[in-house]
Amino acid sequence: MTGERRTTCPYCGVGCGVVAARDVAGALTLRGDRAHPANAGRLCSKGSALGETIDLDDRLLAPTVGGTATDWDTALDLVARKLRDTIAAHGPDSVGFYVSGQLLTEDYYVANKLMKGFIGSANIDTNSRLCMASSVAGHRRAFGTDTVPGSYEDLELADLVVLVGSNLAWCHPVLFQRLAAARAARPEMRVVTIDPRRTATSELADLHLALRPGSDVALFNALLVRLYEQGAIDKGYLAHVDGFDEALRAAYADDPDATGLDPADLHDFVDLWTRTERVVTVYSQGVNQSATGTDKVNAILNCHLASGRIGKPGAGPFSVTGQPNAMGGREVGGLANMLACHMELENAAHRSAVREFWDAPAAPSVPGKKAVEMFEAVGRGEIRALWIIHTNPAVSMPDADRVRDAIAGCEFVVVSDITARTDTARLAHVVLPAAAWGEKDGTVTNSERVISRQRTFLKVPGKVRPDWEIIAGVGRRMGWTAAFDYAGPAEIFREYATLSGIAGRFGLDFDISGLAGLSDAEYDALAPVQWPVTTARTGGRFFGDGRFFTATGRGRMLPLRAAAPKAVPDAAYPLLMNTGRVRDHWHTMTRTAKSPRLSAHLAEPYLEVNPADAERLGLAPAAIAEVESAIGRALLRVRITTAVAPGQVFAPMHWTAETASAGRIDALVAAVTDPVSGQPESKATAVRVSPLAVTRYGFLLSRDEPRPGTAYWARARIRGGWQAELAWTETPADLEAELRAICGLPEGAGAIELRDAGRGLHRVLMVDGDEVLAALFTAPEPVALARSWLRSAYAGSTAAGLMAGRPGADRPDPGATVCACFDVGVNTIRAAILDRNLASVAEIGAALQAGTNCGSCRPELQALLDATHPSLAAE
Repeated sequence: MTGERRTTCPYCGVGCGVVAARDVAGALTLRGDRAHPANAGRLCSKGSALGETIDLDDRLLAPTVGGTATDWDTALDLVARKLRDTIAAHGPDSVGFYVSGQLLTEDYYVANKLMKGFIGSANIDTNSRLCMASSVAGHRRAFGTDTVPGSYEDLELADLVVLVGSNLAWCHPVLFQRLAAARAARPEMRVVTIDPRRTATSELADLHLALRPGSDVALFNALLVRLYEQGAIDKGYLAHVDGFDEALRAAYADDPDATGLDPADLHDFVDLWTRTERVVTVYSQGVNQSATGTDKVNAILNCHLASGRIGKPGAGPFSVTGQPNAMGGREVGGLANMLACHMELENAAHRSAVREFWDAPAAPSVPGKKAVEMFEAVGRGEIRALWIIHTNPAVSMPDADRVRDAIAGCEFVVVSDITARTDTARLAHVVLPAAAWGEKDGTVTNSERVISRQRTFLKVPGKVRPDWEIIAGVGRRMGWTAAFDYAGPAEIFREYATLSGIAGRFGLDFDISGLAGLSDAEYDALAPVQWPVTTARTGGRFFGDGRFFTATGRGRMLPLRAAAPKAVPDAAYPLLMNTGRVRDHWHTMTRTAKSPRLSAHLAEPYLEVNPADAERLGLAPAAIAEVESAIGRALLRVRITTAVAPGQVFAPMHWTAETASAGRIDALVAAVTDPVSGQPESKATAVRVSPLAVTRYGFLLSRDEPRPGTAYWARARIRGGWQAELAWTETPADLEAELRAICGLPEGAGAIELRDAGRGLHRVLMVDGDEVLAALFTAPEPVALARSWLRSAYAGSTAAGLMAGRPGADRPDPGATVCACFDVGVNTIRAAILDRNLASVAEIGAALQAGTNCGSCRPELQALLDATHPSLAAE
């Protein structure tokens, strides 16, 4: 490829446009697409680092069977035969597909067609079940179908934006920047964050409500009561809505004190919401990932329906999704309880229409097993053949140890992925090399219903194939040649768009039949477009006209009461653990861990602990905490902060057995699910925390990938090599031998040692001539080093230069990375604030570039201003 190729970012549901450009010399550059409506050229830190993640290191380049490389015919023949034999012996429900929001819509469609139409089971579910199933269920209960009513521009048009369980600054940074820019342009705009934990997003807020975990229903019931008492109910709009009286009675019966909020703060919130016409309520995983997530969603929807604040410019509820194609998966029926194009599995007319359209031999009449149920069925031996595509459930599912063991014990497991180095792929009998971002071609749908193209701009390496081709190949080998004889993704898209026209004739929302006639060339050139796309309509908002997709055509409010929490701390497990994402990493890091820049901000799994709890538990800053629940255990670095309330802790979910010794946080999370949506509770796990009895801490730099066996370790890439944080519970007798073993160094490598008996420091460098092969710095306490400088200096510094562990006076230490986009450290920022009298985040950006790209570090920059030079902090 030469010239430019427009595509879409493979990370979160914002769906940012990316331009890939290759010059005549072959150099590839990636930048934000100014023409894309989602981001207008902006990219977050992860998107900005995409170019660092597309190398072929660790790529799976050929199919493997039993760990041995083979050809496609052998691998696919085996998969097809095993699936056929399993179905013949045990029925279609003995097969399960677990797929992913990393699939393109065309891939998703073919997988759904194979399972539901031809295998004849609904046992296909997706990792999107873990992030947005409660939103789907809430939409369907209130609207009759899974419809996001508004558009991103509503965040900019609103006078009040309420962010509920959404750390937008870190999880959807480009949307956060759009919101921040809108607020800067209209200072009268107000922002409220609702989250038990104070996050970077809260720094933009006029009011932060640190509600008691799980009490969202009580909060929005209090709001509904206030709307009624202040005469803010839209009686005209309620003529189109059922259930108001029952919902109001339930709200009156609820107890606002259940929120744990200061009554004055609660009053300020409900009063602000009530007197503001243009309100957007953005919600995400803090709402969805709950045993009562669907009720939380409907409590929010109740307030918007009762007040008529829906489907209008700057007004409406807004679910933001976590994955690039979670919406596309919802649209093709990737969930176990749905059919394609928002048709209903349990609706006989819908089922018959889909079966006839596909000319399929079967159509299941009952929902399949949702994600948690699926792996429980695998563990019981009910599902005997399992195909996992682009996801890592041995890490990301709740009760992850049990899920890992269930996969390991399954009779036949297939994994399609870009690498065999995942916790899940290591358990598979067959691993299939799938195309990665930049190599595959198709469409994705973002959180505002905009369909965008992902386009190929990289050559497909080795024997790699796109997912639709792999799945279709199995379908043909199972005997359904005509149904899966696709020439390419454009043909699949046309079929899917045509099917959506049938959904439209049923009166459903999802209809893109206006695109069914696209030629291959028109498909290749397809510009981002918001659905629906028909001869009568393109895009736009839903429900402002009071027309819904229920059987009555009316919206539905539900009577809701705050439920008792499922996880209750007790004497054995006295703390409540919340989980979530970090700014610069993605899911289980198969992509982002390739980028040294993205690992520089937060390089190891950690636990946020309130200072009062830390003191009570004897947890020192940067010590290692042992975190235990009733079902699992993790070892995490301690971060003491008031961002979490006493009695609560927070841990990120990205680390795996590939990247840390015991960082798989979902091993601690019980498989408790919402009874309506099947989405698991990831935000409230009762745990106990204690200090790990560490005898020695270490920091390691290595040319080659280290393989530690220490009690605690976490490794990450740096430029020119690797780093690892280490902790021992038994001090090694021979540190040089320990270093050789960890790094696999030959006996001939030279060793340089430095001991400081008074301070207990012991440092070892392994060298080959002038090259430093590895460097290990140890101490009895967490090792105090200039890590950022060491990482940058490692590849080119001498042994003598590295041994000190910090730069000389002529080379200042930049400190821990704050801005990953431009690799700007905390010490550099503090020095600039003081030396240059910087008075705002904008001035920091002008001086250092920090915060001027994705902007997700801007809250941290403001905090540094406030802490370093509070008299000048002005933004």
